[in-house]
Amino acid sequence: MTEHDDPKPEAPTTESPKGGPRERTLDAHSLRGLAHPLRIRLLAALRHDGPATASQLGERLGESSGATSYHLRQLAAHGFVEDAPEHGKGRERWWRAAHDGTSFTEELHHDPDPEVRGAADLFMHEIATIHTQELSTWLGTASNWPDEWATSSDMSDFTLRLTAAQLRELNEKAHELIESYRGLAHTEAEDTAQVRVHLHSFPRKSH
Repeated sequence: MTEHDDPKPEAPTTESPKGGPRERTLDAHSLRGLAHPLRIRLLAALRHDGPATASQLGERLGESSGATSYHLRQLAAHGFVEDAPEHGKGRERWWRAAHDGTSFTEELHHDPDPEVRGAADLFMHEIATIHTQELSTWLGTASNWPDEWATSSDMSDFTLRLTAAQLRELNEKAHELIESYRGLAHTEAEDTAQVRVHLHSFPRKSH
């Protein structure tokens, strides 16, 4: 895969009219800059856990600091991460995610450039792998959490018969419901935790 180094991000960012999260919309150029397994994991780590150095991320992800430093610079060149100077101590360079989320359109799967289609496939499969790893980690550590947390989690699946338009409507309503819980105010006395919500919905052939 060819890498493109461009310090000026080309893809637009959007922010919810209600002050919600900023989102990066991928295009063919930015997708090629992100579609690398380590880069996707680095960006996810910065979004989930906040600013960090290349060394910290390397230790967390089981990679060398040289590898994480190189790929962080590539992410920065494509506008996905940026410096976090307020966290800097000495000569260490701190990084943070430039956006809260990434938007991916199906048009990239049908791009006339086979390299773009390959990058789209890699990106989607890496996201699926991360989801699987997160779920496996939860199942392996659920017993370490208090009962009220363990019993509040969910791992359900449903089979429905819908049209394509109804499936899209279902996804949009689910997204709206999830977003309504973002940014809720909490008191210091409340027990809160970062919660990951996975939403997978897709058609399948009946036998």
